[in-house]
Amino acid sequence: MFRFEEGLKVYLHREAIDFRVGLNGLAILVEQSLGLDPFAAAVYVFRNRRRDRVKILGWQRNGFWLLMKRLEEDRFIWPDVLTVPTLTVEQLHWLLDGIDLAVVQKHPRRFYERVA
Repeated sequence: MFRFEEGLKVYLHREAIDFRVGLNGLAILVEQSLGLDPFAAAVYVFRNRRRDRVKILGWQRNGFWLLMKRLEEDRFIWPDVLTVPTLTVEQLHWLLDGIDLAVVQKHPRRFYERVA
């Protein structure tokens, strides 16, 4: 399975897009709709209206790359957030695996100064 590096910024485009849009159109959406830099060290995730397809746009040194995932029978569960949502890489993998991010809760990270 394809895995993204930890620490990579992940941004979701909330509204559905026309999946005929290519690399240049997606880069323009990142710039104009999200107000973000398409050349940044980040990935931008888009979905279609039926939520059975996802496109992921990224920039690497000298060019854009584009990933697409199509589900045969299921639907992606898209987070309901009012602003430009950001995800961790782990949450992106959960989203691609069909896990509802709204109901997933991890244990909080604990920091201790001593053992006893």
